Amino acid sequence: MKILVTGATGKLGGKIVDILLQKIPASQLAVSVRDPQKATHLREQGVDVRKGDFDNSESLDTAFAGIDRILIISTDGDTETRIKQHTNAVAAAERAKVKFIAYTSIADANNSTMFLAPPHVATEKAIKQTGIPYSFLRNNWYLENEVSTIQGVLAGAPWVTAAGTGKVGWVLQRDYAEATAAVLAGEGHENTIYELSGKLVSQEEFASTLGSVLDKDIPVQQVDDQTYAAIMKEAGVPDFVVPMLVEIQKGIRDGALEVESTDFEKLIGRPATPIQEALPEIVKGISK
Repeated sequence: MKILVTGATGKLGGKIVDILLQKIPASQLAVSVRDPQKATHLREQGVDVRKGDFDNSESLDTAFAGIDRILIISTDGDTETRIKQHTNAVAAAERAKVKFIAYTSIADANNSTMFLAPPHVATEKAIKQTGIPYSFLRNNWYLENEVSTIQGVLAGAPWVTAAGTGKVGWVLQRDYAEATAAVLAGEGHENTIYELSGKLVSQEEFASTLGSVLDKDIPVQQVDDQTYAAIMKEAGVPDFVVPMLVEIQKGIRDGALEVESTDFEKLIGRPATPIQEALPEIVKGISK
């Protein structure tokens, strides 16, 4: 059996590969990356490094050849670009006659109001249409996504949010990676959907927990979308990023991430790391 991970030099992909190398021989692992030079460290460990570009179908045909199980990690970019890239990858996997496709999706994809959802919905549909056994790993929200806001708090800013009472199931990327590796290297995951979420936490609860970690009081500033956008611009966030951040806040406010399940326990034998245990790690990384 040979497993291939796309996007293996990314933050999530790199963690998944590291965990897989603890589970299977390097000879059974391949990676598809746009720039193979960035994966030299993997080739030196015996991993089969292949060049694959989601914008180039021919390169994907070469990258996916001889693969039994593939992980398609969702890409970045606008909705149209992501849908095209993802469906290119799914079509190449079908042509390569892979036996199993795992895909990193978004929480409650079919019903999500989050602006990020459409590419995931389209990709899940494309995978199902191939008839190839699949597993959708619907990741809630990376705790690492809050690094910039935590940096602001460390600099003396309040916890600024437009998310209202919406809750989030924050989880470390490492935990998501462990769950994904369990699916790729394990058995019995055909045609499954895993909602991967931590305990649902409000903005106030998050700020309170962070305050305990930092041993300081952190005021929460709930604002409307327009004020949030203005604060983000003033903080130096690029203009093209601000609308996306506002949409994320809106999605959280609308409950798009209020999905809680026990699927982590099913896959890794334990719940996701609670934020009170995970935040000190994030803070330590920022302080380095």
